[in-house]
Amino acid sequence: MPDKSGQTFALPKQSSLVAELFTTQEQRDEAKREQVHEIPITQIDSFPGHPFQVKLDEAMHTLADSIKAYGIQTPAVVVKKDDGRYELVSGHRRKMACYVAKLETMPCIIRELNRDEAIIAMVDANLQRETILPSEKAKSYKMKMDAMSRQGQRTDLTSRPVGEKWSVDQISEKAPDSSRQVHRYIRLNELIPQLLDMVDNCVTREKSQLQIALRPAVELSYLSQEHQQLLLEEMVAEDKTPSHEQTIKMRRYSEEGRLGEDVIHSIMQEEKPNQVIQFKMPQERLNKFFPEGTPAQKIEEAIIRGLELLRQRERNRAGEAR
Repeated sequence: MPDKSGQTFALPKQSSLVAELFTTQEQRDEAKREQVHEIPITQIDSFPGHPFQVKLDEAMHTLADSIKAYGIQTPAVVVKKDDGRYELVSGHRRKMACYVAKLETMPCIIRELNRDEAIIAMVDANLQRETILPSEKAKSYKMKMDAMSRQGQRTDLTSRPVGEKWSVDQISEKAPDSSRQVHRYIRLNELIPQLLDMVDNCVTREKSQLQIALRPAVELSYLSQEHQQLLLEEMVAEDKTPSHEQTIKMRRYSEEGRLGEDVIHSIMQEEKPNQVIQFKMPQERLNKFFPEGTPAQKIEEAIIRGLELLRQRERNRAGEAR
């Protein structure tokens, strides 16, 4: 705009203070509030390395039916990618349910997050699930710890000096587990996949599968992968898992450089406190009564039921004889 002298000058931009003078409080609150956008499901990608399982099970069909009837009550959270697509931070089960319900769009909140911020937000959101497998906690806690480490926080897992607040303590603040438990779950990442599956079996209650509790599994995480593989072969051959005391002994022998196939076998043959009597029967004798490949747990249950029936029959005969 020219002034009286004929010179041209630019009008100053409207300041935020001036803008606030001409807007209501309701308008200012609305501007700050996160907006919900209906985004096509085909434009939403899963989070890379998402550690939480999304199963097409009965619970998923129930969620899909609920979405059909009432819609999605809590919007998903996404970040916009450089290629214009979107990446899920939270809402993977809701996205699957939308597919099942044959919906084309999904309500989402778009947030500006860098990679590490997105990882932390993803983990925190999914830790609110009712059932979480140990392997899911192990991978998600590790992902969050690494993200926090890149943000400049200490994440050592060796020792923890008194009075020093480390990232495992900070992770536990937004997790359902104590810092000690978080430390244990992160250690599970050192297990070979087959042993980690056995830890999950304790939660899913797969009776036909071998199971390892959390604390024994943590001790095994300190063994080399070679020793873990030898132990796995011993467990499958004997159809049993080591006790907590046995895993502590294996770890000690490993640290002393004395663990090997013979030592693992010897330790596994030791008597457990809750397993005083061990009974073995040749496989060819069992094959007369059970199809080949029948799990040992089912064979044991069938034998126990047969013995109970036999005992009841003997009691009945004794009563008739009186």
